[in-house]
Amino acid sequence: MKRYLSMAAVAAVAATGAGYWMSQQASTPVSMADLVPAANAATGSEIVEMSIGNPDASVKVIEYGSFTCGHCANFEKTVFPQLKKDYIDTGKIQFTYRDVYFDRYGLWASMVARCDPMRYFGVQNLVFEDISAWTSGEPAQVADNLRRIGRRAGLTDDQVNACMQDAEKAQSLVDWWEANAKEHDINATPSFIINGEKYSNMSYADFSKLLDEKLEE
Repeated sequence: MKRYLSMAAVAAVAATGAGYWMSQQASTPVSMADLVPAANAATGSEIVEMSIGNPDASVKVIEYGSFTCGHCANFEKTVFPQLKKDYIDTGKIQFTYRDVYFDRYGLWASMVARCDPMRYFGVQNLVFEDISAWTSGEPAQVADNLRRIGRRAGLTDDQVNACMQDAEKAQSLVDWWEANAKEHDINATPSFIINGEKYSNMSYADFSKLLDEKLEE
């Protein structure tokens, strides 16, 4: 499991990430102070919950995961498909994915995925295909890799660039993640909140058994 950065470090990552991306789009680099407001500044960017399944289900699952977390990618590839088939598509549970920010690349990927909420899980699947591939190289190369992922998901470069240049959204995401981490005591990924209780990563067999028990309560 991957441990997350301190909140101060994550806030710095937001400033560095948004600023670096911006500097790749303009001939003159932009001041970091101008790009991301102070951590305690009020922001107006609304964070959309990425949920699928039955909103009226008695069992609600929240996954906390990072786009740069190998264990999260493995869960999405080996456990989530069967979970979706047996519990989400059948309306038994509601499933929500909440982003965790270990580093600037994870934040960048989240901002690309959130360009279009309807494409969020599609971008997520592409990002988790091969984390080592898109995170390789210098930051400018990683930015280009994310643009390619965005294009594969049906986004234009202009859309991706606009999302990545949204410093207010970057700060709002960091603030949102900080509040979530405090509320649910999240210190590693993937972590799961099932009807208010926290659980660590698990196999499909263990997940299924737990969900069945919750559904019978």
